[in-house]
Amino acid sequence: MIADGKRTRKPDGTHRVVITGTGAISPAGVGVDALWEAVMEKRCCIGSLTRFESEPFDVKIAGEIPDYDPIALGLTKKEVHRLARFVQYAYIASDEAMAQAGFDMEAEDRARIGCAFGSGIGGLEAFEQGSVTLNTKGPKRVIPLFIPTVISNMAAGNLSIRYGLLGECTNVVTACATGTHCIGTAYRCIKHGYLDAALAGGTEESVTPVTLAGFGNLGALSKASDPMRASTPFDARRSGFVAGEGAGAVVLESLEHALARGAKILAEITGFGATGDAYHMTAPDPNGDGLVRAMRMALAEGGFDPSDIGHVNAHGTSTPANDKAESIALVSLAGENCDVPVVSVKGVTGHMLGGAGAVEAIVCARSVAEGVVPATTGFAEADPECPVRVLTEPLRNYPQKVALSNSLGFGGHNGVLALSPYAG
Repeated sequence: MIADGKRTRKPDGTHRVVITGTGAISPAGVGVDALWEAVMEKRCCIGSLTRFESEPFDVKIAGEIPDYDPIALGLTKKEVHRLARFVQYAYIASDEAMAQAGFDMEAEDRARIGCAFGSGIGGLEAFEQGSVTLNTKGPKRVIPLFIPTVISNMAAGNLSIRYGLLGECTNVVTACATGTHCIGTAYRCIKHGYLDAALAGGTEESVTPVTLAGFGNLGALSKASDPMRASTPFDARRSGFVAGEGAGAVVLESLEHALARGAKILAEITGFGATGDAYHMTAPDPNGDGLVRAMRMALAEGGFDPSDIGHVNAHGTSTPANDKAESIALVSLAGENCDVPVVSVKGVTGHMLGGAGAVEAIVCARSVAEGVVPATTGFAEADPECPVRVLTEPLRNYPQKVALSNSLGFGGHNGVLALSPYAG
């Protein structure tokens, strides 16, 4: 089909899907511009723990939201009281994305606009507080809204209420791949004609005592005291990830729908791949086979092959096992002489868990739209076990056909988005 001189369908007849809005709240601050500037400036936004006393913990640093004031950011006192922080973060990111998309809801068929928004864990802070109340004051003192406060689908549910979205409302939970799988789910719904548009993304409130205790005792967190040396993706000195938090939101539309309402198109999603490792509860498949299959799926859906890849926005957690496995997967995909630029933004933000994939997809989409590739903050010493091209300075004036945004989650979940500049 052709609209305004643009071919709006793929060769197989399915809809092309574009991004018309983005929003973020992260350790870099509020807004996509704050995130983008920090990434391009190689500015580490990790700092000392301030939200609670760090003395009992081996870990002393995290990627907290700086100067977080939800009232100043547009939430009401009632919303702050009733909503867990992961939902608050989703509101703030989504308000930015929806405002940029510029929907006139009075003119829309709201039953054709959906929401796919997830959290890897949900309301951890409220869960901790409720558990303390139960064990110190008894069951009658636990708040009546305890369950709807903590369950992870409440980001999607409350966002749909906030904007009046009557289409499919869902929450895909795949640990650290949650944001990517939610965007991929929305993409597929629009591609196959079930929806015209959707709000999608991921959110997490991961800087809490039980989070740091659990991940710390698992040996997954960096114990470095210097934030600049703590999150070092693909670096030989890497020793674990740094907990970060926040949310990323994108508005997706069929190209036909976006053109019909005169929306500004930021980038195009050209493919999505999702696979399982069937290997281990917490460790990635060391051969990276599942990730390779997911990357191939995402590329093939857009009609690309590995030689077309402009760069890869890697999961890149700064853990020894993840970065090695992801490097092996990329070499397996692109060949022994792989020269594809690789970036991880986790040296800037830390690991935002369920929010990571959405925030990274936003950075990847802006990278292809502007023809740049960011450098990897924290990377300085190459590791022979990670034989990939990790940039220490950004690439500029670098047009790309397609880039991949990778996410991996505990349980062996692999999600890959293929993102391309919108070419009409």
